[in-house]
Amino acid sequence: MASFAKIENNIVITIESVVNEVLKDSNGIEQESIGIQFLKTLYNEPNAIWKQTSYNTHGGIHQLGGTSFRKNHAGIGYTYDEIRDAFIPQKTYNSWILNETTCLWEAPVARPELTQEQIDNKNYYKWNEEILNWELMNG
Repeated sequence: MASFAKIENNIVITIESVVNEVLKDSNGIEQESIGIQFLKTLYNEPNAIWKQTSYNTHGGIHQLGGTSFRKNHAGIGYTYDEIRDAFIPQKTYNSWILNETTCLWEAPVARPELTQEQIDNKNYYKWNEEILNWELMNG
């Protein structure tokens, strides 16, 4: 299945799946443009904006070793950045900064590594926006 994101005002409003066979051209090669036309016709929305997205792409890396596709799998509420040709998730915290390579939001302070004892005790770190740092939480 191929996934497509419908975009309005650069925001993903829905995601639809299309059977891969529908995307194939006369040479048997999958084409995004064929999937887009299929969805425009299906929903009778000739001016709708659709972009293909991949469940296997996160942070600019294809999880199965293939070619990454638009930095991240689209989600409802994500922004589609036309210049970067990327789907960008909603910003989690005001202080976080967009990583231009991954198109993911990152804390301004790196998360500390857990010790084995902390892992064994099911501790974890949680971002605290008030102090702009990570806090160790008891599991």
